[in-house]
Amino acid sequence: MAITLKDKMKGLSTGRRKKIEARAAHLIAEEMTLQELRRARKITQVRMAKELGISQNGVSRIEKRSDLLLSTLRKTIQAMGGSLSLVAQFPDQKPVVLTGIAVDDQPDPPKGGRHAHA
Repeated sequence: MAITLKDKMKGLSTGRRKKIEARAAHLIAEEMTLQELRRARKITQVRMAKELGISQNGVSRIEKRSDLLLSTLRKTIQAMGGSLSLVAQFPDQKPVVLTGIAVDDQPDPPKGGRHAHA
């Protein structure tokens, strides 16, 4: 008969078991979906909807999407009380924090098609 994880954990000391559980929680916290992050922050979809000015159903749709605009992701994270940083990582250099992407205070594009007249 195979040994289960529960069996293995029962055989460990309380201190060792707590260390393993803490490390597991830390690793799980490093990678979450938007829904898991919202729940971990104890925020309801209704509260998020009010913050974002959309319906609760809209929050649900955002949480289920796998491809979001950066501006939508930034607003969602800000509604949870956080901020979004984008980091580019390369094998031959230190990580680079990207700036100026999906910033809300960018000027509106000129109106009137491709050629704006003075």
